[in-house]
Amino acid sequence: MSRFDLIIFDCDGVLVDSEILAAQVESKLLTEAGYPITAGEIGERFAGMTWRDILLAVEKEAAIPLQATLIDESKTILDERLKRELQPIPGVREAVAQLSEPRCICSNSSEERIRMMLTKVGLLDIFEPNIFSAESLGPDRVKPKPDIFLHGAEKMGAKPKNTLVIEDSVHGITGATAAGMRVIGFTGASHTTPSHADQLTEAGAETVIHRMEDLPAVATALLEWSDAV
Repeated sequence: MSRFDLIIFDCDGVLVDSEILAAQVESKLLTEAGYPITAGEIGERFAGMTWRDILLAVEKEAAIPLQATLIDESKTILDERLKRELQPIPGVREAVAQLSEPRCICSNSSEERIRMMLTKVGLLDIFEPNIFSAESLGPDRVKPKPDIFLHGAEKMGAKPKNTLVIEDSVHGITGATAAGMRVIGFTGASHTTPSHADQLTEAGAETVIHRMEDLPAVATALLEWSDAV
């Protein structure tokens, strides 16, 4: 195999440094609702999950009712912060320029938010129009289920076994491996914890990178390793 059929990028925490902002907003709202938690704990325990699923998990664990209005409140506050403060992951454009494979985005975020974030950091043009949101498939089909990855591969005409995924969360890697895809873990965003790389490896990542500039060489190495076995 001279190249992958497709390279799939997650968005939050892989292309844009948004996870830390989301964790700060969510931890504040949960703490005010009677469930004290820090942004770091949000990142470590719930990275890659939708806000809706985080609320459901907290309700089940703590047996405290959470207002449905928290969903809209979080969206409003986070969108405002993303528009003001969001930064790109360094080296994305340069790394993508060195990849010859077709590429797309498969994310749990809404397509509207993905496009807003990529526009903010100047990366929309290198992925447009191949942007796929698990939210559009339905609330019960988000990562860690494999649905969005299989949907992206189908839309792009790629075989799952010949598809490479770049993911920063255990939930994302779980979904990608369940889809039969190969996965590189990424730990270069601000929400990374000391145990992050080990968690991604345990979830199924074949290797983990901390700098986006390392992606082209690592992707090539994975291809060569496949041809050798």
